[in-house]
Amino acid sequence: MNSIKASWFGILGVIFFVTATILGGLQFSSYSHISQLISESYAIGTTNGVHLRYFVFIPSGILIAFFAIKSLPKSKLTQIGFLGIGIFYGIATIIVSLFPCDKGCDKELVDPSLSQLIHNLTGLLTYMIVPICLIIIGIAARKWIDAKYVSYISIICGLTAMLFVSILSSELQPKFVGLYQRIVEGSILAFIITCSFYFRSLHKN
Repeated sequence: MNSIKASWFGILGVIFFVTATILGGLQFSSYSHISQLISESYAIGTTNGVHLRYFVFIPSGILIAFFAIKSLPKSKLTQIGFLGIGIFYGIATIIVSLFPCDKGCDKELVDPSLSQLIHNLTGLLTYMIVPICLIIIGIAARKWIDAKYVSYISIICGLTAMLFVSILSSELQPKFVGLYQRIVEGSILAFIITCSFYFRSLHKN
């Protein structure tokens, strides 16, 4: 495992993603991070959607995919977890950027485009699989050197993401879908940051 490279890829991937999310909201005077999905900020037809997708979100996905690849140790359980993150979060971020949703993200799927359908399917797979990967890594991390806190944080992040994916899919309070989604994304990004700093500590040792 190349710990220092994995660390930098993870940290930069998170910075790019958070930056893209903030910038995406700033381009609209009425955009709400509480009630609107992240995808709406770079949907087809948005003013700066292409720039956000190609210069910020896609680099974020590439960096996170490399973070996962560089993090692969010999443990089978950990390999499964990080491969899941690399594919279903890193590469998936690239896919949803290449295939953005329709303007407004057509939540009712009234006459959706092919791009919208690919976008939705990729997002669904991400939210179904990645929280499980966090929990898998959390279990595997119990055997890592001085990584008890990584284990706890990974499991907590995974369970939190699972809970809010369930709430998001049930749409009990649709006016809060943006908030729910950001809690899910925030849980995943918090895991990446935690692992990144753990990998840096391994390099120092």
